[in-house]
Amino acid sequence: MKITIKDVALEAGVSKATVSRVLSNHPSISEPTKEKVQEVIERLGYTPNQMARSLARSKTKTLGVIFPIDANDSFNNPIYIQMMQGISKYAQNRHYYLMYAFGRGEEEERNMREFTSSGMIDGLIILKSEINDKAIKMLREMAFPFVVIGRPESETSALWVDNDNFGATFEVTQHLIEKGYKEIGFIGAKPKWTVAKDRLEGYKRALEIHNIEYRKDWVYHGENFNEIVGKEAYKAMQKGGLPKAIIATDDLLAVGFQEQLIEQEKENVPVVGFNNTIFGSLQKPEISSVEIYGVRLGYEAASLLIGSIEEKKEMSNHRIVDTQFVGRGILKP
Repeated sequence: MKITIKDVALEAGVSKATVSRVLSNHPSISEPTKEKVQEVIERLGYTPNQMARSLARSKTKTLGVIFPIDANDSFNNPIYIQMMQGISKYAQNRHYYLMYAFGRGEEEERNMREFTSSGMIDGLIILKSEINDKAIKMLREMAFPFVVIGRPESETSALWVDNDNFGATFEVTQHLIEKGYKEIGFIGAKPKWTVAKDRLEGYKRALEIHNIEYRKDWVYHGENFNEIVGKEAYKAMQKGGLPKAIIATDDLLAVGFQEQLIEQEKENVPVVGFNNTIFGSLQKPEISSVEIYGVRLGYEAASLLIGSIEEKKEMSNHRIVDTQFVGRGILKP
C-alpha cells in the first residue's frame, strides 16, 4: 500500500500542511519538528508527489474564501454578495482566481485545513472573526497567509478589515436619544462574533453616557441574521413592554421585527438596521440603516492579502472602512 502524506502526518502527530512545509523547507517550521517529520518520512518510505510539491512551491494566483454559514444563508443576505463583489473586483484586477467553501464550526475548520494543505491557493479570506477564534489561531500557527473581514479580538499581527462597529452603533443610539427616544431595544445575532460584541458595547456606552438604564429584557441575541430572529426578538421584548425604538445589527433582523410591529399596528416605532441593503428601502414604512460599504470591505481585504502574498510592505496590518447612517421613514432627515 502506498504511503501518503496523511500517513506521515498521523505518525508524526502533525498536520498535513506541516509535512508539506517540511518538504518545501519552509522557514516557519522549527528544527525539532523538521527532524521528527523527516525521521517518519524515512522510516515509512514516503515518496512525495513531485507535481504536487512543485505546485505547492509556486504561486497559484488563487485565493480561498470561507463563508461562515451555509450557502443558502450566504446568498440570501446581500452583505455577503457585496463583500464578494469587492473581493472579486480586486482579485480580477490583480489576475487572481477565487475558490469558495461554506460551513460553520468543525466543517469550517475542515475546509480551512483542506484549502491550506492542498497547495491550490496562495491565501485565505475569512468573512468573520469570533471571540477566542480557533480559525485565526490555527492559521497563525501554520504561517499561512490570510485576512479577516472583522476585528480579531486579541490577535495584533493578523491582517484584517472592518468598520468601527462600536462607534457606528454608539452614534446611532445617540442619534435616537437626541430625537427624543430613551427606551431603545437592541437585536443582534452570532453573539460570539466580535462584530456583535462591538455593536452591543457601542449601544450600551451611549445609554450610559446619557444616564439611561440598560435593560436586559430589551436586548435579544439570536443565532442567525434573518427575519425569524427579528420576529423572535419582538415576542421576547413584548413580555415586558416594547421599547420605543429598535437598533438591529442586520437589516434582515430589522425587517422581521418591523413585520411584527405592522401586524400589531405599531408602525410609529422607528427601526434601524445595519448594512443598508435593498430590504430596508423596500419596507413600508422604510427602515433606516447603517451603510457599512460591504463592497469596500471585500475590496480592501483582497488588497491587503494579495499585497502580503506578493510581499509588498504595508504601513498597517488593518484598514477601517467608514460607515454612514441612512435615515428613512420616521427618521428621515
